[in-house]
Amino acid sequence: MTMPHERTRAVVQTHDFLIELARDASLPERIRRDARFLLRHYPSRRDMVLAGRIEENAETLPIGALGPVFSSTFTQ
Repeated sequence: MTMPHERTRAVVQTHDFLIELARDASLPERIRRDARFLLRHYPSRRDMVLAGRIEENAETLPIGALGPVFSSTFTQ
């Protein structure tokens, strides 16, 4: 089972990878354009930390019934 900090790390690393793809001039324009398109609505590192904090502090809210999905801390 994936732990919240592992899930958060995977999302952050995917964001970083999409940035690399978008900036890599050796790749076809279509790949770079698709990466930029995906990044438009992909959560940033700050978004992920905020989501983790909200979930970790949502003990009294029904959204926390299954436990947190994301974590406010992660290691790379």
